[in-house]
Amino acid sequence: MKIQRYDESYKTLWDDFVRTSKNGVFLFYRDYMEYHADRYKDFSLLFFDGRNKLKAVLPASVAGETVISHGGLTFGGVVSGVKMKMSAMLEIFDSLSRFLRENGVRRLIYKAVPHIYHMMPAEEDLYALFLLGARLVRRDVSSAIARDPRIAFNRDRQRGIRQGKEAGLEIGRDLDFAGFMTLAQEALTEKYRLRPAHTPEEMAMLAGRFPDHIKLFTARKERVLTGGVIVYESSQVAHAQYKFANSEGRECGAADLVLDYLIHDYYREKPYFDFGISTEQDGRYLNAGLIENKERYGARSIVYDFYEWNIMEEPK
Repeated sequence: MKIQRYDESYKTLWDDFVRTSKNGVFLFYRDYMEYHADRYKDFSLLFFDGRNKLKAVLPASVAGETVISHGGLTFGGVVSGVKMKMSAMLEIFDSLSRFLRENGVRRLIYKAVPHIYHMMPAEEDLYALFLLGARLVRRDVSSAIARDPRIAFNRDRQRGIRQGKEAGLEIGRDLDFAGFMTLAQEALTEKYRLRPAHTPEEMAMLAGRFPDHIKLFTARKERVLTGGVIVYESSQVAHAQYKFANSEGRECGAADLVLDYLIHDYYREKPYFDFGISTEQDGRYLNAGLIENKERYGARSIVYDFYEWNIMEEPK
């Protein structure tokens, strides 16, 4: 395998490959990865076979002697085409080992793409990591709803839906990303003294770049925003990137009503609806209240795994 560092001349090739891959999502498109290029030094790689045919790509960034796949993304392992087989993946990792050593890299932090985001089975990379002695160093727990079978909302969530309907909330797709993210900032600051990962300006910009993948759904009362959900949409998964309501929205079930619409109507044919992780401290602490809230919608656990591969160590 020939390995090539990414540069702008590969942008179209990269994006087209991700679009037709078996485990790629829009987060790996260059226009998404590079919106925070000032915070992460790119180390993305392309893998070509002996006939110069692109076989895989790896979204990645580098910090010192450590490569991360990718520092600015929730996950980002080897993205491969539908024809990828186990033998070819082993060749990719063998070449990757040599390439990283030659470039002074001592460690790879590998954020595997969770299986629910795969178009078809795509875990050849996990077996390659196992053979090379990579260690599982972090496991986050997320909560997802499968299309079939689907578990009913519990009584509390059903009560919230009734409250929202009785309050006359209007539910639908919205374009006021900046307004919603301002509401999210206020809610996070008030409850946790935290700030969202994206500023209102960043989210509005990203939604403008990816209108088919980043969508906002809100609950409004007499046209006033009370709450909503920003969804990151891929072929297999609708992911609730942000879910917030103000005090009025919380009192009248705004989030419950929006999620009922998304799960049972707008995304009823989507294989999975993913609420995101409920863990902290590299997966060592489970926020029990947060995950229980998601489970009340019928969500159940999946994991987001991180591996550490010491390039300088020989596999045992």
